Amino acid sequence: MKNEILLVLGQRIRYERIKKGLSQEELAEKTSLSRRAISCIECGNNDAKYTTLLKIAEALEIDVSVLFLKSL
Repeated sequence: MKNEILLVLGQRIRYERIKKGLSQEELAEKTSLSRRAISCIECGNNDAKYTTLLKIAEALEIDVSVLFLKSL
């Protein structure tokens, strides 16, 4: 169950990032995270802290709640 949740969250972040026309590197720069960290989160391999998700949402100019929507 946890892996499925992380995968869906990662897919949402990737979707929103691409929608904004950002590469993983650009999102990493905006969030002060590494590109590898962004990649791990998007692949569902990293259980990101809420504060990290807030940084990502801010960089994507979306409300953090959007990251928790199930459907794309």
